[in-house]
Amino acid sequence: MLISILIGIISLILEVILSNFLPYLNNNLSLFTPMFSIVSLFFIYSFFKKDKYRYFIFSFIFGFVYDLFFTNLLFFNGILFLAIAFLITLLYENLEINFLNIILEIVIIITVYELLTVFIILIFNLVPITPLKVLYKISHSLIINIIYGEILYFIIKHLPKKYRSLSIN
Repeated sequence: MLISILIGIISLILEVILSNFLPYLNNNLSLFTPMFSIVSLFFIYSFFKKDKYRYFIFSFIFGFVYDLFFTNLLFFNGILFLAIAFLITLLYENLEINFLNIILEIVIIITVYELLTVFIILIFNLVPITPLKVLYKISHSLIINIIYGEILYFIIKHLPKKYRSLSIN
Protein backbone atom coordinates (compact mmCIF):
# COMPACT_ATOMS: atom_id res chain seq x y z
CA MET A 1 0.00 0.00 0.00
CA LEU A 2 2.89 2.36 0.71
CA ILE A 3 4.16 2.04 -2.86
CA SER A 4 0.71 2.79 -4.27
CA ILE A 5 0.48 5.96 -2.17
CA LEU A 6 3.99 6.92 -3.28
CA ILE A 7 3.07 6.40 -6.94
CA GLY A 8 -0.05 8.52 -6.46
CA ILE A 9 1.85 11.36 -4.77
CA ILE A 10 4.60 11.38 -7.39
CA SER A 11 2.00 11.38 -10.19
CA LEU A 12 0.14 14.31 -8.63
CA ILE A 13 3.35 16.29 -8.14
CA LEU A 14 4.48 15.65 -11.72
CA GLU A 15 1.06 16.59 -13.05
CA VAL A 16 1.04 19.84 -11.06
CA ILE A 17 4.53 20.75 -12.26
CA LEU A 18 3.87 19.93 -15.92
CA SER A 19 0.48 21.61 -16.00
CA ASN A 20 2.14 24.83 -14.87
CA PHE A 21 4.82 24.71 -17.56
CA LEU A 22 2.93 23.42 -20.59
CA PRO A 23 0.49 25.64 -22.49
CA TYR A 24 -3.05 24.66 -21.64
CA LEU A 25 -5.21 27.18 -23.48
CA ASN A 26 -8.00 26.14 -25.81
CA ASN A 27 -6.38 26.54 -29.22
CA ASN A 28 -2.88 26.23 -27.84
CA LEU A 29 -3.32 22.84 -26.23
CA SER A 30 0.02 21.15 -26.02
CA LEU A 31 0.76 17.72 -27.39
CA PHE A 32 1.76 16.93 -23.83
CA THR A 33 -1.33 17.28 -21.67
CA PRO A 34 -0.51 15.33 -18.51
CA MET A 35 -3.08 13.02 -16.98
CA PHE A 36 -0.63 11.11 -14.83
CA SER A 37 -3.07 10.56 -11.98
CA ILE A 38 -5.43 8.59 -14.20
CA VAL A 39 -2.55 6.57 -15.65
CA SER A 40 -1.12 5.85 -12.21
CA LEU A 41 -4.53 4.68 -11.02
CA PHE A 42 -4.23 1.88 -13.58
CA PHE A 43 -0.90 0.69 -12.15
CA ILE A 44 -1.92 1.15 -8.52
CA TYR A 45 -4.57 -1.53 -8.99
CA SER A 46 -1.84 -4.18 -9.12
CA PHE A 47 -1.13 -3.50 -5.44
CA PHE A 48 -4.80 -3.83 -4.46
CA LYS A 49 -5.78 -6.76 -6.67
CA LYS A 50 -6.69 -8.96 -3.71
CA ASP A 51 -8.70 -6.23 -1.98
CA LYS A 52 -10.83 -4.39 -4.56
CA TYR A 53 -12.89 -2.62 -1.92
CA ARG A 54 -9.80 -0.82 -0.57
CA TYR A 55 -8.82 0.04 -4.13
CA PHE A 56 -12.19 1.70 -4.75
CA ILE A 57 -11.86 3.68 -1.51
CA PHE A 58 -8.31 4.67 -2.48
CA SER A 59 -9.50 5.73 -5.95
CA PHE A 60 -12.26 7.92 -4.53
CA ILE A 61 -9.90 9.59 -2.03
CA PHE A 62 -7.27 10.02 -4.74
CA GLY A 63 -9.89 11.70 -6.96
CA PHE A 64 -10.95 13.93 -4.07
CA VAL A 65 -7.32 15.03 -3.55
CA TYR A 66 -7.09 15.61 -7.31
CA ASP A 67 -10.14 17.88 -7.01
CA LEU A 68 -8.41 19.87 -4.30
CA PHE A 69 -5.43 20.51 -6.60
CA PHE A 70 -7.10 21.06 -9.97
CA THR A 71 -10.81 21.86 -9.74
CA ASN A 72 -13.24 23.65 -7.48
CA LEU A 73 -15.89 21.00 -8.01
CA LEU A 74 -15.99 18.99 -4.82
CA PHE A 75 -16.25 15.20 -5.39
CA PHE A 76 -16.34 15.60 -9.20
CA ASN A 77 -13.12 13.72 -9.85
CA GLY A 78 -13.69 11.52 -6.81
CA ILE A 79 -16.71 10.05 -8.55
CA LEU A 80 -14.97 9.97 -11.94
CA PHE A 81 -11.91 8.21 -10.48
CA LEU A 82 -14.23 5.68 -8.88
CA ALA A 83 -15.88 5.00 -12.25
CA ILE A 84 -12.46 4.66 -13.86
CA ALA A 85 -11.44 2.26 -11.07
CA PHE A 86 -14.34 0.00 -12.06
CA LEU A 87 -13.18 0.15 -15.68
CA ILE A 88 -9.61 -0.67 -14.62
CA THR A 89 -10.75 -3.76 -12.72
CA LEU A 90 -12.53 -4.95 -15.88
CA LEU A 91 -9.43 -4.31 -17.99
CA TYR A 92 -7.21 -6.22 -15.58
CA GLU A 93 -9.59 -9.17 -15.58
CA ASN A 94 -10.00 -9.34 -19.35
CA LEU A 95 -6.66 -8.23 -20.82
CA GLU A 96 -3.15 -9.40 -20.20
CA ILE A 97 -0.84 -6.76 -18.76
CA ASN A 98 2.20 -6.46 -21.00
CA PHE A 99 4.22 -3.76 -22.71
CA LEU A 100 1.96 -3.43 -25.77
CA ASN A 101 -1.43 -3.87 -24.10
CA ILE A 102 -0.65 -1.02 -21.72
CA ILE A 103 -0.83 1.40 -24.65
CA LEU A 104 -4.33 0.18 -25.55
CA GLU A 105 -5.45 0.24 -21.93
CA ILE A 106 -4.17 3.79 -21.35
CA VAL A 107 -5.96 4.96 -24.51
CA ILE A 108 -9.19 3.37 -23.28
CA ILE A 109 -8.87 4.84 -19.79
CA ILE A 110 -8.10 8.38 -20.97
CA THR A 111 -10.87 8.28 -23.58
CA VAL A 112 -13.47 7.07 -21.09
CA TYR A 113 -12.35 9.63 -18.50
CA GLU A 114 -12.63 12.49 -20.99
CA LEU A 115 -15.99 11.28 -22.32
CA LEU A 116 -17.39 10.96 -18.79
CA THR A 117 -16.14 14.45 -18.00
CA VAL A 118 -17.77 15.85 -21.13
CA PHE A 119 -20.99 13.99 -20.41
CA ILE A 120 -21.23 15.49 -16.91
CA ILE A 121 -20.32 18.96 -18.19
CA LEU A 122 -23.02 18.70 -20.86
CA ILE A 123 -25.63 17.51 -18.36
CA PHE A 124 -25.07 20.52 -16.13
CA ASN A 125 -24.40 22.87 -19.09
CA LEU A 126 -21.23 24.26 -17.49
CA VAL A 127 -19.28 25.16 -20.64
CA PRO A 128 -20.00 24.83 -24.34
CA ILE A 129 -18.16 21.81 -25.75
CA THR A 130 -17.94 20.57 -29.31
CA PRO A 131 -17.03 17.03 -30.35
CA LEU A 132 -14.00 18.42 -32.18
CA LYS A 133 -12.64 19.93 -28.96
CA VAL A 134 -13.12 16.64 -27.13
CA LEU A 135 -11.34 14.68 -29.86
CA TYR A 136 -8.57 17.28 -29.91
CA LYS A 137 -8.05 17.03 -26.14
CA ILE A 138 -8.04 13.22 -26.13
CA SER A 139 -5.62 12.94 -29.04
CA HIS A 140 -3.27 15.54 -27.60
CA SER A 141 -3.08 13.94 -24.20
CA LEU A 142 -2.09 10.46 -25.32
CA ILE A 143 1.61 10.91 -26.16
CA ILE A 144 2.99 11.91 -22.78
CA ASN A 145 0.59 9.70 -20.85
CA ILE A 146 1.55 6.59 -22.81
CA ILE A 147 5.22 7.40 -22.23
CA TYR A 148 4.54 7.88 -18.52
CA GLY A 149 2.60 4.62 -18.40
CA GLU A 150 5.42 2.69 -20.04
CA ILE A 151 7.93 4.21 -17.60
CA LEU A 152 5.72 3.24 -14.64
CA TYR A 153 5.34 -0.26 -16.08
CA PHE A 154 9.12 -0.59 -16.39
CA ILE A 155 9.67 0.62 -12.80
CA ILE A 156 6.99 -1.63 -11.30
CA LYS A 157 8.20 -4.61 -13.31
CA HIS A 158 11.69 -4.19 -11.89
CA LEU A 159 10.63 -3.75 -8.27
CA PRO A 160 11.70 -6.58 -5.96
CA LYS A 161 8.97 -9.24 -5.63
CA LYS A 162 8.32 -8.41 -1.99
CA TYR A 163 7.20 -4.88 -2.97
CA ARG A 164 4.92 -5.80 -5.85
CA SER A 165 1.95 -8.00 -5.25
CA LEU A 166 1.19 -8.88 -8.87
CA SER A 167 3.50 -10.40 -11.41
CA ILE A 168 3.42 -8.20 -14.48
CA ASN A 169 4.39 -9.90 -17.74
